[in-house]
Amino acid sequence: MADTSENGSSPPGLFLAAVDLGSNSFHMKLVRASGDELEVIDRIRDMVRLASGLDENVNLTEEAIERACLCLSRFGERLRDIPGAQVRVVGTNTLRRAGNAREFMRRAQQALGHHIEIIGGQEEARLVYLGASHSVRRIDGRMLVVDIGGGSTELIIGEGYQPVHLESLFIGCVSLSLKYFSDGVITRKSMQKAVTAARLHMEPMEKAYRRIGWEMATGSSGTIRTIAKVVVGQGWSEDGITPESLESLRAALIKAGNTDALDLKGLSKDRTPVFPGGVAALIAVFEGLKIKRMWASDGALREGLLYDLIGRTEHDSVREQAVSSLTSRYQVDLKQVARVEQTADYCFSRLAPCWKLSRKGYYRQCLVWASRLHEVGLAIAHGKYQKHGEYIVRNSDMLGFTRNEQQIVAVLIRAHRYKFPAAVIDELGETLAEPVTRVCIMLRLAVLLQRGRKSVALPEIGMQADGNSLQLKFPKGWLRRHALTLADLKQEKKYLKAINVALEFGD
Repeated sequence: MADTSENGSSPPGLFLAAVDLGSNSFHMKLVRASGDELEVIDRIRDMVRLASGLDENVNLTEEAIERACLCLSRFGERLRDIPGAQVRVVGTNTLRRAGNAREFMRRAQQALGHHIEIIGGQEEARLVYLGASHSVRRIDGRMLVVDIGGGSTELIIGEGYQPVHLESLFIGCVSLSLKYFSDGVITRKSMQKAVTAARLHMEPMEKAYRRIGWEMATGSSGTIRTIAKVVVGQGWSEDGITPESLESLRAALIKAGNTDALDLKGLSKDRTPVFPGGVAALIAVFEGLKIKRMWASDGALREGLLYDLIGRTEHDSVREQAVSSLTSRYQVDLKQVARVEQTADYCFSRLAPCWKLSRKGYYRQCLVWASRLHEVGLAIAHGKYQKHGEYIVRNSDMLGFTRNEQQIVAVLIRAHRYKFPAAVIDELGETLAEPVTRVCIMLRLAVLLQRGRKSVALPEIGMQADGNSLQLKFPKGWLRRHALTLADLKQEKKYLKAINVALEFGD
């Protein structure tokens, strides 16, 4: 690895890497972390323009996938010697939307050599705030962070390093540029249409944000950093971005009339095609939130990923709070889910070695979350509550969770009772289908064994598994004394047989 000390050994500190697969550009940042200090070792940026590679069916074109994979192979060469636990790679808005995201992920992960996560809009907003708040001077009171990406715009109000209000809007510099400035022509009418479209997305949350208020506004994206350079470079502002400087920039864009004619200090050629859309988005933010001045921050999503890697304990706490929020909102019986969680963990400890489920606790953690949330659907209706629960978990904003983690937990909840929905599990893809099926069997057994909803200790149950064969051994006479459990096990045997899993039990 590069950057060694004089004697040839690596200097002190932990190497960490963050990769951001944005809708406009891909970024990689490699740092050496010592405490909360990040020393940049290397960074690479490539204008992949993933969002412009979506076709009329919202699928990524072959050309866009090849362009992305070529970039990721270069990133992968630089990250080859970094352990996977020290690398975080996330995809954002375009990959959230793409219908063929699974195919893209398969090829992209192969090119990069590291696992890729697709994160939700609010999780993206949380990470953006974490990066920005570590990169600006500390202030007393609240801070507003605005991040205009290629396909989405994140708006976050927070205090210190903690976000308190987050929104992710489906507007960005690429999406607005493609819709209103696709031919490069900039007119007063097209600019106003783009600003109005952005304002319509913002309208539902403008009053709430102004009511909460902030002491400082900062912009964390490349779009905003470029706008800040331009307005200062052109002499329209002495410090930061103001409403007046944005009006001067709008007028300059309209006067130029075409992106090819833009000649502004601080505006690079590779950003020019999407610059009008970015300006329209920021004008809408300034108008809707009545911002007086905004400063640009060097910290954004990538830095948030790095600080999140450093603060794994805090990251786990964020996910715990997300789960706790759902159990509270849907009035889950905490004593019952605790019993199920304990029994599910017992099943995992016995069966995971047989089924070679490791991934350093990943599947165990998904099982824990599913155990705690498996009854959230009861707040809607008892009938088919597993389907209601799946919908709630799949579609809720769960901070700290990746899209993949959230999807696995939702599938576990959907499949924890009655007929086994093999088709739903198959949607996870070939790699995940088998391990998630086996984790789901553990959850099903835990729910079955705790059906009595009483704090009565279960007996020691022997558990063995070999491929698609599962054996349970109960203490002598226990099943005869628990006729309901025996009947449930007989029914479960039929359910599992349908997915070619042979369940045997006895004493």
